[in-house]
Amino acid sequence: MTFRRLLLRLTGPAVMGLALLAAPALARDPGASAELTLAVVPEASAPARPSRERTRMNQRVFDSVWNEVRGEYYDPGLHGVDWAAARRTYRPKALAAADDRALYRVLGDMLALLDDDHAGASAPAVARRQDTLRQPRATIGVTLRADRDAPGVYVVEAVRDGSPAEAAGVTAGWRLDSTSPGAWFPELDVKEGQAVNLTFADPDGGRRVLSITPRIMQPRPSFTADLTRPGVAVLRIEAFDPGLGDWMGQQLAFLPPDTDVVLDLRGNPGGRLLEADAVLSCFLPRDLPWATRTTRSGRDIVLRTAGGCGDLEAPAPNEVAVLVDANSRSAAELTPAALQEARRAVVIGEQTAGAVLISQDTRLPDGGRLNLSRSNFVTAGGVRLEKRGVTPDLAAPGADDSADLDPALELAIAALARSADGEARAAQAPAI
Repeated sequence: MTFRRLLLRLTGPAVMGLALLAAPALARDPGASAELTLAVVPEASAPARPSRERTRMNQRVFDSVWNEVRGEYYDPGLHGVDWAAARRTYRPKALAAADDRALYRVLGDMLALLDDDHAGASAPAVARRQDTLRQPRATIGVTLRADRDAPGVYVVEAVRDGSPAEAAGVTAGWRLDSTSPGAWFPELDVKEGQAVNLTFADPDGGRRVLSITPRIMQPRPSFTADLTRPGVAVLRIEAFDPGLGDWMGQQLAFLPPDTDVVLDLRGNPGGRLLEADAVLSCFLPRDLPWATRTTRSGRDIVLRTAGGCGDLEAPAPNEVAVLVDANSRSAAELTPAALQEARRAVVIGEQTAGAVLISQDTRLPDGGRLNLSRSNFVTAGGVRLEKRGVTPDLAAPGADDSADLDPALELAIAALARSADGEARAAQAPAI
């Protein structure tokens, strides 16, 4: 079956889409980061008892998640987890949950047994934010990653320029604590102009309680091109969103062949498998095997470059470097791995996350979302990147925004320049 036919077969009303995207950062999901907005809830003196309607919905949501994992997870053995025992342990806790936060924390605890960064459940408010990620919306402007060892604690990975969080002095590296009584947490919606009080710890251990008022901000573009450096095009890809392949084709179509290309995939959580194939098709020959996906039944499906790089009829000839870091995940790992194995690009930066399985989203009865791995994945060279990640050809630290330095980018530009100089000298050498 061809790659495009495979995608058509796997898209339908019950499936949100075939993706290579780590699950969103929730209460007990350490695998991914997402720009979150937080809201306030009143302090409760004791756990509330759920209403009858709440209990029924909790039951429907829990049973949907449990059955989906049992019947659709890529590994029929469920990584050795006794799933019936998990049901006995976690179902009573889920039915007793008084709100979305409590319910989805239970679901997160159960899914964590799979030890799979792609297995995660998003509460309805989080799912709504995901749906409006590329639309104007109320936001605080921080990118958070759940702390694996501290449920309810989030590490601030980035602060958006011009955001309320930046104005309040929040910086990357701070830790948000949502566990104290009357805490603020991401399982709730936020409203423009409604101030929230957030408790942070800075890297020195200092406690900072800030009042931040969310406001409407325009979405950040998924893809941007920086052509300010002579002879270099830096293509920044925030996520493998729809339209990436066409955009890449447009950018590459007008570049001279001697212009070096830097693909910046740092902090990229992944996205659509179709767009990953399109990016690879921008630089690799058509019909080239680049990975093998193995279904739950054990069937192997070879993925081959299928085109889709805009209107380009042939791969771009430009030299390529790919920037990655520890937060490059899923499609943002498979893409550099395929280019690296094909000796088509030099990979620069940090070891990637190792969150590399093919997943699909399904809607839950309450409007939440379950993200679940449906297929195993190895590169064309037979390498399983899950829990391993991509090792860069050249190691470099991440950007230092405070000092306006980007060592990885500068190393990429220098490496491409050296490659071009070497080729030029080889071309000028006399034949013997």
